[in-house]
Amino acid sequence: MALSLLGFAAPLPARAQTPGSAPGQAGLTQVFGSRKPPDGRERTAAQVLRSARRAPKLRAVLARHPHAVARVYLRDHRRWQVSFYAGTREIAQAIVADRSGRVLEAWTGIQVAWMMARGYPGAFGGKADALYIWLPLLALFLLPFLRPPWRLLHLDLAVLAAFSVSVACFNHGDIGASVPLAYPPLVYLLLRLLAIARRRARPGEDAERPPLRLLVSPRRLGIAAVFLLGFRVGMQIVTSNVIDVGYAGVIGADHISHGAVLYGAFPVDNLHGDTYGPLNYLAYVPFELIWPWSGTWDDLPAAHAATATFDLACVGLLYIIGRRLRGPGLATVLAYLWLACPLTLMAANSGTNDPLVGALVLAALAAVASPAGRGAAIAAAGMVKFAPLALLPLFVGHRSRPLRTAGTAGVVLAAALAGVLLLDGSLRGFAHQTFGFQADRASPFSVWGLYDLPGPQRLVQLAAVALAIAVGFVPRRRDLVSTAALAGAVLLALQLGLSHWFYLYLVWVIGPLLIALLGPYADPGSGRSTGSIEVARPASSQRITTALSHGSSDAAS
Repeated sequence: MALSLLGFAAPLPARAQTPGSAPGQAGLTQVFGSRKPPDGRERTAAQVLRSARRAPKLRAVLARHPHAVARVYLRDHRRWQVSFYAGTREIAQAIVADRSGRVLEAWTGIQVAWMMARGYPGAFGGKADALYIWLPLLALFLLPFLRPPWRLLHLDLAVLAAFSVSVACFNHGDIGASVPLAYPPLVYLLLRLLAIARRRARPGEDAERPPLRLLVSPRRLGIAAVFLLGFRVGMQIVTSNVIDVGYAGVIGADHISHGAVLYGAFPVDNLHGDTYGPLNYLAYVPFELIWPWSGTWDDLPAAHAATATFDLACVGLLYIIGRRLRGPGLATVLAYLWLACPLTLMAANSGTNDPLVGALVLAALAAVASPAGRGAAIAAAGMVKFAPLALLPLFVGHRSRPLRTAGTAGVVLAAALAGVLLLDGSLRGFAHQTFGFQADRASPFSVWGLYDLPGPQRLVQLAAVALAIAVGFVPRRRDLVSTAALAGAVLLALQLGLSHWFYLYLVWVIGPLLIALLGPYADPGSGRSTGSIEVARPASSQRITTALSHGSSDAAS
């Protein structure tokens, strides 16, 4: 089962899933006559076709396919689309302006089949990926730590920030650079998290370190966090968009609230939006009841509100975990870093469900001393997107009442599947639309799909499965910090093996990553001297460690 999860974690690309699709394809009208301009147009199909053939980017492709068949379509905004086919495969595409006859866009290769590879401005996150937004946020993210002495922590945060280089290449439509540039940070952070978990498994290594010397005090960071929260909400209201993942959530919620079939009955403009777990659609129901779906891909206020709520839940859970672990100073720093991180803003502004997965993983960490709580949270995350089910061995495998935990997780899973049965009549539609659809899915947004490397990909997937199982048994000694590190490591290992990887998935990992990196240090707001070494941990941290290491959850429940 764990191996099958590797292919079922990914959201669909924004408004592009079927090869050859284009923005608004459902509204395209093919033009068969070529001598007379259609009503409301100034050019004929023949004129538009000649313009497309002259595009330099298309000439080389058409020279290799002299018998390619051209089809001319009307698009919105007084534009035309010319698609060239070799058999049934679309090999080139041009967008032509009606008034001037100028070729506005010309696409070949994977950028024909995958719109999200074209680098359309604001396709993901609206204005969140604009340099005048991204770079200041990145500076605010790193600013508190720009003070010596320099530690490995500073490199860790710099590596997380290095995803920005890959994002920049992606936003310019350079998939050949953006895809491979994402993997060094993924591998580095995976190794760092495993190293943190291993170190803290040693006797005496789990004692807290002296507090970090921050450039800005936690109190001021708290004030900045309030402003960043307001800025984020404003961005979501004014400049965000909703990709097909959020749209799918709203459609599914509408089906649930009206008692309609959930799986196998999605509209043509989001035909495969029913590829997620049932709890994904249930989570959107309260928002869809307040802002009902209009039946079209409009502004989708329900999706905006849902994603904003999931994102805010991540902030709140980080604050709760930080306060329990070390105190209010760490709680404030963790919340601030989530709000300042441009990668989390990109997800929040895309109207996706990935912050919901991140929130449920954080909920499992917040309830780590409670077998029932952590089991239910991880099971719920797995019934939104299936990949987090790989965390069940980690959270169920503790010696702290494992049978109770496993039983709770099983009940949650059974209830979710029972919901599918009630909504769909059988598991057939669920299995076909989720596992069946994802099984043969290809994608150029991983090194495996871009370079066609099935053998190495299978080895990475097997290693990820082995890691997910192994952390259920070792290390035997662990606390909240090491559990967060292992959770992040398992999720990163799964992402390394995915056929379709995207930056939005990082929000599953950023919360556990920040806890693992900053959790070992004493509360930065404690006012202690940096030379102090012997420190008594807060009572809450002691209770959590006791519950995880010695099998007693009652003290922290």
